[in-house]
Amino acid sequence: MNQTLRQFKNGLLDQNPTLVLLLGMCPTMAISTSLANGLGMGACATLVLICSNSAISLMRKLIPEKIRIAAYVVIIAGFVTLVDMLLGAFLPALSQSLGLFIPLIVVNCIILARAEAYASKNGVVRSALDGLTMGLGFTAALSVVSVIREVLGSGTLLGQRVLPDAFPGVLLLVLPTGGFLTLGFVIAATQKLMAGRKGGKS
Repeated sequence: MNQTLRQFKNGLLDQNPTLVLLLGMCPTMAISTSLANGLGMGACATLVLICSNSAISLMRKLIPEKIRIAAYVVIIAGFVTLVDMLLGAFLPALSQSLGLFIPLIVVNCIILARAEAYASKNGVVRSALDGLTMGLGFTAALSVVSVIREVLGSGTLLGQRVLPDAFPGVLLLVLPTGGFLTLGFVIAATQKLMAGRKGGKS
């Protein structure tokens, strides 16, 4: 398997930032009440990941070792501010819906972890690809959790009714507790599937 395919496989499955590495838990549980929110947050985080990984990779030899984390945070904050302003200008409804969680991308563990673990040690193209694959993995996990919570919690998908009007909706899934429970079940199912896949290979 070539390196590019391995990077996609790592981001989506083997090292999925949310379902395997358990990073980015706060936005996953807080904004996954609807698929639109999940896709919006996933797209914003992916864009920041690609841009920050590329910039940090470009400047990795210029940044002194002792201040590297502070420098990474400043770079990430610059791209988050840009994304926040673009979202407010072109998608104000989504910006309002995601609220504080867009600026909080600055302290998202996924982005800082990839900057430290990958972008600071690899070239620009590979680092940008790493940002893309990890962002897609984060978006996929957010989407799965969001679909479950929106369909069963509100009876809708992307705001359109998909279950009969008689279905009352499971209020628990719309609440923060539902976020914890749904994410827990999705992580458990993912781990079970991965364990079965590894067992089959052996």
